[in-house]
Amino acid sequence: MPVSVTMPRLGESVTEGTVTRWLKQEGDRVEVDEPLLEVSTDKVDTEIPSPAAGVLSRIVVSEDETAEVGSELAVISGEGEGDGGGAAEPSEERAAEPEARPEPATPPAQPAAEQQEKPQETTPAQAAPAGGEGTVVKMPALGESVTEGTVTRWLKEVGDTVEADEPLLEVSTDKVDTEIPSPAAGTLTEIKVGQDETAAVGAELAVIGAAGNAEAAVPSTEQPTPEQGETQEQPESKPAEPKPERVEEPTPGMSYSEPAPETEVSAQPARTERAAQPAAPAAKAPAAGTQQANGEAAGYVTPLVRKLAGEHGVDLSSITGSGVGGRIRKQDVLEAAEKAKAAKAAPAPAAAAPAGQAPAAKAAPAAKATPSPKRGSTEKMPRIRSVIARRMQESLHETAQLTTVVEVDVTRVAKLRAQAKDAFLQRHGVKLSFMPFFAQAAVEALQIYPVVNARMDLEAGTITYPEAEHLGIAVDTERGLMTPVIHNAGDLNLGGLARRIADLAERTRTNKISPDEIAGATFTLTNTGSRGALFDTPIVPSPQSAMLGTGAVVKRPAVINDPELGEVVAVRSMVYLAMSYDHRLIDGADAARFLTAVKERLEGGNFEAELGLA
Repeated sequence: MPVSVTMPRLGESVTEGTVTRWLKQEGDRVEVDEPLLEVSTDKVDTEIPSPAAGVLSRIVVSEDETAEVGSELAVISGEGEGDGGGAAEPSEERAAEPEARPEPATPPAQPAAEQQEKPQETTPAQAAPAGGEGTVVKMPALGESVTEGTVTRWLKEVGDTVEADEPLLEVSTDKVDTEIPSPAAGTLTEIKVGQDETAAVGAELAVIGAAGNAEAAVPSTEQPTPEQGETQEQPESKPAEPKPERVEEPTPGMSYSEPAPETEVSAQPARTERAAQPAAPAAKAPAAGTQQANGEAAGYVTPLVRKLAGEHGVDLSSITGSGVGGRIRKQDVLEAAEKAKAAKAAPAPAAAAPAGQAPAAKAAPAAKATPSPKRGSTEKMPRIRSVIARRMQESLHETAQLTTVVEVDVTRVAKLRAQAKDAFLQRHGVKLSFMPFFAQAAVEALQIYPVVNARMDLEAGTITYPEAEHLGIAVDTERGLMTPVIHNAGDLNLGGLARRIADLAERTRTNKISPDEIAGATFTLTNTGSRGALFDTPIVPSPQSAMLGTGAVVKRPAVINDPELGEVVAVRSMVYLAMSYDHRLIDGADAARFLTAVKERLEGGNFEAELGLA
């Protein structure tokens, strides 16, 4: 039966994409998940895999043509079949077939139809027929250079009923932590890779059987499930109960590298394309050991929401979600936490002073900070912290790093920012911080001094100068330091850089970043002053050769040269810029010339045209 290839949703705000290149031609044989075409949007360039095996019988959208999300791109037919004169439109009855059939439905066309509308930000688990056992869930390729992943948590247990696209497990790699959705509807009959175990890309993780099939193989994980040993007597009509979720303390981030709060934008609803999960029946109390530690009653929430709830002491069962299908979002938790704080801070009526009595002259003493519950404890190192530690140590051992610092007067930039920030917010939808100014000045200087943007291979005896400036932006997250990349940053103006910085920072913190968006940086910018630090000495991430740290912008007296008064002391907005670099490739004079170019660009303050003030 012909299968329709549709334009996937490559981001929540993306509505269309342009076909840049077809990797297969009409009549070519294609396999499941084999790259079929390349698509470009205003946020990402990516390959679209084939949803089914067969023959590419018809190409609907040609190269350099634009198509809306969900529209048909091509038709894949089985061996010897035609395309039937049109696309194979998946019906609602077909989507429900796996639950009605006694045997698992695993034709290649079925997973393809179910995955057409899935967002590409989370690479779907690869599914393969497993004979009479059901659909095999495989470790997907989460990035071009990723070869393995670690299962950090199973969201379902053996015997649980799952729907197509429902989150099944969480996987961590060197580049990203992400959820893996179920490729088909049915019952989780076997778990082959336990928690904290590592599997290569393509390895079998689990098996999804037909709906109601309770024949469960013993999961490989050593942690027994509540139903282990008695899954065969489990009634087929028993509704799925939510898996107990473990509330973890958020991993302390590296705050010196967090972009300024002014670059943040409101978080979007997590996976709005996915239907809300069915809640467990209210009349049935959860089995022992299945009560949520943070008070969540039912339904799946993202790891970020769960961690925020635990951090702020918010009971998720008391919150009405504002997301699609009632999904609880980050804003819902923060709003509930603010309301709780406001309620505690409000004075009680009995404490009000009697009429006519003068208010107390002495203010109440400040509340003592609550010590962290982690004091005196030992915990397992998160995978991302282990990766950061290893890479930082390797970078220091493999390169000869040196740091040069300059002081910059950004008073003119501060005045322009104050003058244009309201109009900028209305025009671009993001707040105007100092970061876009620093980013544009750095990118322009990289174009003049490409050695700072280059990388060296000592063994091969070569120096490579990239043809574009791919700017990494260090972001402080609850999981640790992450560095999403603004590819081709030299092609963006001030407004474009501001939007990209805000977008990448927000999606990185909410774990919506794709693996390809945190790879390929040639130079990194880190806002070390976001928590008040004047400057520090950043460690250059290999294979890059330099990294620029921006300190806190502070007002202090400085000597300036006035055309009429000569040298005078005035209050100015000042900032330190510290650049660490690999001294094997970049000389001190090269670093000084680069920083001087950045300084002159910022002190000149010629940004009126890009801010609409000229």
